[in-house]
Amino acid sequence: MTTRVTLRRTLIACSALAVAVVFAVVLMSLIGSESLPARESLCAIASFGTSQCGLGRDQYDILFQIRLPRILLAAAVGGSLATAGASYQALLRNPLAEPYLLGVSNGAAVGTMIALVFFGANEWSRPVLAFAGALIATLAVYQLARGRAGATPERLILAGVIVTTFLSSVIVFVTTLMDATRIRSFTFWLLGDLSGTTRTLLPVAIAIAVLGTIALTLNARSLNLLMLGERDAFDLGVEVGRVRVLVFVVASLLVGSSVAASGSVGYVGLVVPHLVRLSLGSDNRLSIPAAALGGALFVIVADTVARTIIAPRELPVGAITALIGAPLFIYLLKRV
Repeated sequence: MTTRVTLRRTLIACSALAVAVVFAVVLMSLIGSESLPARESLCAIASFGTSQCGLGRDQYDILFQIRLPRILLAAAVGGSLATAGASYQALLRNPLAEPYLLGVSNGAAVGTMIALVFFGANEWSRPVLAFAGALIATLAVYQLARGRAGATPERLILAGVIVTTFLSSVIVFVTTLMDATRIRSFTFWLLGDLSGTTRTLLPVAIAIAVLGTIALTLNARSLNLLMLGERDAFDLGVEVGRVRVLVFVVASLLVGSSVAASGSVGYVGLVVPHLVRLSLGSDNRLSIPAAALGGALFVIVADTVARTIIAPRELPVGAITALIGAPLFIYLLKRV
């Protein structure tokens, strides 16, 4: 009976969130510093770009070459970071675990910057080295946090701060290797920049977000049992080592692809999973896919605010997510 209820709730909640994401993609594509006619734009979107529906050439390019790819990237980034955050929190049994605070995002950022500085001509080097950096940072934090009593929330946060500080120094060092004209754009990118969408990285980010969410959702039952403790989960038949490796690898891949495409967008992996659990409960069979869709919706809205609030100039999307996430982090820290 419980499985049926969970499946029904999952379908209802995820369907509602999916509709909200589609609605946000369409609505936010009409909002920007350059106004577009609503009827013609909706007609063009409904035709999947096969017809201009009365849009001028410049308007058509703005809609399909700039806004929609950026919004789809925002959805992929938000979904990836929220899914990674939800899986870290379940695996480590720590409500404060998330890619930005654990230093995983900085690890991916270091990998991406190394790719851009030394392998700039090869675009595929960005996601590959970002994934490697995220995975190394994850393992470093986990090893530093382990003690006789296990990886406690306090030790994890402290280890995350140490690794983040070290990686920030590495980022500064790598930045000094760049010329002055590139430093400003890299600084903006580090704070979260979705404007550099490329036709190569966009489908990669979307595919990784979808496949990573599916992989973690398929292991949601094991994560539910791991929330009771590793020993209890092992006694109940969970392959603890396999699940731990899977979560670390898949979450690192999700974070790496996101950072490679958009820079470090903070607090998404903290804010969204908590809002989902407060609304829908802590069952990972529901909270992981719901967090993916909620994260996509959150970053789409945050990026729209970032690119319109001081138009024609833009704010980094990470600044908007941090304004929301930092107060919530303080609230959660006081509750742990």
